Amino acid sequence: MTAGRRAFRQFVLKVHSRCDLACDHCYVYRHADQSWRRRPQVMADDVITATVSRIAEHARAHPELRRVHVILHGGEPLLAGSERLARIAAALRTALDGVCALHLRMQTNGLLLDEEFCRMLVREGIAVGISLDGDRASHDRHRVRANGTGSYDAVVRAVRLIGSPPHRAAFAGLLCTVDAANDPVAVHDALAALDPPRVDFLLPHATWDRPPWRDPARPATYAHWLTTVHDRWAAAGRPFPVRLFDSIEAGRDGAESFTEALGLGSPDLVVVETDGEIEQADWLKTAAQNAPSTGFHVLRDSFDDAAAHPGFLAQRGGTDALSRTCQECEVVRICGGGLYGHRHRAANGFDNPSVYCEDLFRLIGHVLNAPREQPVARPHTLTAHGFDSLAAGDGDDEALDALLDAEASVRRMLMAAVCAAYPGPGASALNELDRQWPAATADTLRHPYLGTWAVRALEGRLTARAVTERLAETALAVALRTGCELRLEPPRWRAHLPGLGRLTLPPGHGPLLARGGTLLRATRPGGPELPVTHAWEPVRRLVTPEFTVLLEDGDPYRDGFGATPAPRLDAAELALWSRRFTEAAELLRDRAGRRLPGIRALLRACTPVRGEGELSAVAVDPGAFGALGLALPRDATALAGLIEEGVQQMKFNALTDLFDLAASAEAGEVLRAAYLDRLPPAAVPYDELTAHGRRMAAVLRG
Repeated sequence: MTAGRRAFRQFVLKVHSRCDLACDHCYVYRHADQSWRRRPQVMADDVITATVSRIAEHARAHPELRRVHVILHGGEPLLAGSERLARIAAALRTALDGVCALHLRMQTNGLLLDEEFCRMLVREGIAVGISLDGDRASHDRHRVRANGTGSYDAVVRAVRLIGSPPHRAAFAGLLCTVDAANDPVAVHDALAALDPPRVDFLLPHATWDRPPWRDPARPATYAHWLTTVHDRWAAAGRPFPVRLFDSIEAGRDGAESFTEALGLGSPDLVVVETDGEIEQADWLKTAAQNAPSTGFHVLRDSFDDAAAHPGFLAQRGGTDALSRTCQECEVVRICGGGLYGHRHRAANGFDNPSVYCEDLFRLIGHVLNAPREQPVARPHTLTAHGFDSLAAGDGDDEALDALLDAEASVRRMLMAAVCAAYPGPGASALNELDRQWPAATADTLRHPYLGTWAVRALEGRLTARAVTERLAETALAVALRTGCELRLEPPRWRAHLPGLGRLTLPPGHGPLLARGGTLLRATRPGGPELPVTHAWEPVRRLVTPEFTVLLEDGDPYRDGFGATPAPRLDAAELALWSRRFTEAAELLRDRAGRRLPGIRALLRACTPVRGEGELSAVAVDPGAFGALGLALPRDATALAGLIEEGVQQMKFNALTDLFDLAASAEAGEVLRAAYLDRLPPAAVPYDELTAHGRRMAAVLRG
């Protein structure tokens, strides 16, 4: 078998290739690659249409994409005009409707931002980041107009406009390029005074052949600058999130970085230039002429075609793709070698640590060792608004993301406990894969039935052999997703790789080998390696116009629903399930559209169970977050109701993982029934609820 290609999640659209500033640190115009000179100024209509179509095509080909992020970029994107930007936004929403959610952003210098633009941005749901380098002296050091005059006043006016109450919904934050010659305290305070929702500090793009300026008296110049900002920010009570600092703390806690400048997460960003060329991240323009080029084009090639380009594959090698210096570093999991482009040297390409290596090492140490003057909310902590939106039954994107993050944290803790309790080749391989490929490992661990298995393992309800086998199978699943090489001896004749499929092995089989996304087996110990084909039963998918779920009818731990799991569906049964799910999805869209975001976000797998006599309604296994057990009803209307109710049960269970809602089990069950519309909200025993339970009851009562 062969694993699928990794999906792109971020699409940068260069809607205009020119700029109305002449910043002397710009990587587009002032660095090695000068391809902007040959590109059209504005992205043409046929290129826009093709790009939108290719993004939707890519999302349909990768059902794991719950949301795609599209960034309107330049040059200066506002030069494309309000009408064109609105048209692009509308086209994206139409193309992705029923496929996945869309998060639309734009990065701008803000000079052209006015009331008309702001109204359009709010109307079209485009979140805007504005580039501002701090106080007047710091900003105007580099961000000047063609005539040499500063842009500070115009940019601050734009920030205040987008941050005003009528338009703040479209304000994503500020991007500040670091200049170590600027006063870090003055920069921080100037940004904080504008009350941004987020700040991102960006190290100036540099390579070993073109290193950044440094203070001769302070070798780790940028570490000193950023640690000063960090301490000022912390002393002020962390008035806004800072992506760089938050990513360091997330890496310490085993979570994925929020920035491509840190961490070992697989890169998921692709660029479309104004002429339709598909390119790698444009910070590679600092390395060499045409460094980001792939040779692919939206008018003739898919994004899956482009994903096979060696440039993208080279960035997905985990720690094995890093320099020896990075591999041996104690903070490699957090740092990840720094931004890929910052490692370049003409003599040996990217086989180097970051040109900011010493700065990153010191900054990471400082952030991790800094005292916390107040508790820091983790990314999956629900806001009051998020709790209320879930209590009302639906949940906005932020609240749904918080539930997913919370359940992922629970799953990670369970798996870590299992690995510690059952050491061996499988646990060791999984721990090493998690170190090298944290994002792919986390995605694999989200498979619902790994939760059921892990709980049973920790409760002592499984044999040691069953636990160690499952650890080895999980490690092989991660290796197949990443394309890395892993060899393990499966001790039994049948192996189930979570989320991928079931393998039946012949007597006297040799070890299993994952290599380049393909599963191989040795015909005998030391014998030739052959692809696994005839004995492989892949996990199939139920693909509808609105959502896609795994049809999990082979996992050995799919039996936690209180009903007997059905055996693997034959072709006729699969066709019936697919047709019924498609009909149900259309009914959900038409009759319960507000619930679709939750279904797309939370429903990951469905397991057929036997007969209506054994199951009168949809079943949820508390340990298998994301999975439903279903006996297929006779019509799509009933199925739509079961799916909707099952996902609501998932939400309630996830909320009970985060909060105590009731003082007794009986009161909790009454609250659950009211949440699922089985009882009127007035039936809830208000006095037997906790503060959070009372808040939910109040929301349900309206």
